[in-house]
Amino acid sequence: MNARIEANALQAANDRTQYLTFMLGGEVFAIGILAIKEIIEYQGVTVVPMMPAAIRGVINLRGAVVPVMDLSARFGQPSGEVGKRTCIVIVEMALDGERRDVGVVVDAVNAVLEIARAEIEPAPAFGARIRTDFIAGMGKVNGRFVILLDVERVLSNADLDALGEGWPAPAALAA
Repeated sequence: MNARIEANALQAANDRTQYLTFMLGGEVFAIGILAIKEIIEYQGVTVVPMMPAAIRGVINLRGAVVPVMDLSARFGQPSGEVGKRTCIVIVEMALDGERRDVGVVVDAVNAVLEIARAEIEPAPAFGARIRTDFIAGMGKVNGRFVILLDVERVLSNADLDALGEGWPAPAALAA
């Protein structure tokens, strides 16, 4: 009997996923923690001419050139003001078969939350201020919804594809 209880507890633990929650334009969003590499203070973004509007520029992250995306602009909203709590969340993702780091600007980082799979609803068909294909689901946390972002879709379409074409190699920018 105890083995069955332990198996059920293990299954319940496996049905939970950790998410980094953050604020953007007064709304709470989340990204799966496994995609997050690190969180850094907003500073030193170098503007690169002829980049898409949602790309604020690049940063030098320990010798690597990392593009920085403005999520507000990506969602079709005005860019937020940079404040004391503004951060760049470094997200690691696959792009053209390679692992790439991309920074996303957020108004403030909140916390890491565990959300059970049973507490995640599908993306709404309408009513969201962002494209529904950017939403992986709506997580219920303490009676409120958190918008769970599909990082691969948010970060890997035409805006980032433009970065791959003619994008200087990291060594060229570091020189």
